[in-house]
Amino acid sequence: MTRTAAATAAYDTDGGTFSFPAGKTLRLESGASLGGLQIAYQTYGTLNDTRSNAILVCHALTGDQHAASTHPVTGKPGWWNRVIGPGLPLDPERYFIICTNVVGGCMGSTGPSSVDPKTGEVYGLTFPVITIADMVRAQAMLIEALGIETLLAVVGGSMGGMQVLQWAADYPEKLFSAVCIAAAARHSAQNIAFHEVGRQAIMADPDWRGGAYEKAGVRPEKGLAVARMAAHITYLSEPALQRKFGRELQRDGLSWGFDADFQVESYLRHQGTSFVDRFDANSYLYITRALDYFDLAAQHDGVLAQAFRKARGVRFCVLSFSSDWLYSTAESRDIVRALNAAGCRASFAEIETDKGHDAFFLDEPQLDRTLRGFFASTAQARGLA
Repeated sequence: MTRTAAATAAYDTDGGTFSFPAGKTLRLESGASLGGLQIAYQTYGTLNDTRSNAILVCHALTGDQHAASTHPVTGKPGWWNRVIGPGLPLDPERYFIICTNVVGGCMGSTGPSSVDPKTGEVYGLTFPVITIADMVRAQAMLIEALGIETLLAVVGGSMGGMQVLQWAADYPEKLFSAVCIAAAARHSAQNIAFHEVGRQAIMADPDWRGGAYEKAGVRPEKGLAVARMAAHITYLSEPALQRKFGRELQRDGLSWGFDADFQVESYLRHQGTSFVDRFDANSYLYITRALDYFDLAAQHDGVLAQAFRKARGVRFCVLSFSSDWLYSTAESRDIVRALNAAGCRASFAEIETDKGHDAFFLDEPQLDRTLRGFFASTAQARGLA
């Protein structure tokens, strides 16, 4: 394990990469196994003597372990530094906060850009298909390795929220509480369609080379950028796009060509080009496929409530955003109804905002108040107050 310091944080961060023993393999839902498993992670705060203040933060599709520390590639602040920090809802002076890079990722955890210990070459498309359940199983292995028997909470938004639900279904005995933000219990046909557009953009790039681009010394940057542009539209709302950009031009007058005439075009192009600096194209394929395969009810005879039948001792908080059309409030209500049917304790709030799906990354005071209140009551219920 290594120790790093976040330049923008008023507290120390620990972490690095945990390498599991050679004989410790990750058994995947596909039936394959991963040996030589590595999980990259960051922690914020100090684990207390009773090991009862640990909170696992699960990242979204294009996130990583740097939730509240400076990103080593981009130099930007952590993706949730407005929630994690002294005096914030997830206060490292009170909690021991853990964030891992998911299996299949590209920031240190084993993924398609890792070297296959059996061949000595980069996996590429020989990497086995992974699922949300596989990601959670790897996280559980790390939590166990860190000597933590029960998490005070597991929390995440979007794909992170799906991991939260999977944790509650698979490891309820290891959870005291769970916070699911802007997520769904399964991926819809519309969302699968958007992901397929992105994957086809990557695979149509001549530099993709059938997934063996690293060996060829190239990268499918154009295809990955287009995939990011298409996906990013789903993270926003029409009112937010209109408020931020409208039909404002990038410069005086029209170009009468295909340059970025409109500010929204320039914004999406920037999102695409900046994304390729920090993300791996094959990881994008694998993680989007994991999302597409996610259907928690299907894992429990088609009855979502059955997924939570052993989680009655877990305190749940489910949150949605009114303008989120990627994972709508209706889908969050389905989760709450299933939790109620299973006899679980669940609170629910729809947060009014025009910021769309990405609202949990942005300045949203109502979200902050809700998280702060839930974690405070959870800590008190566990005797940490």
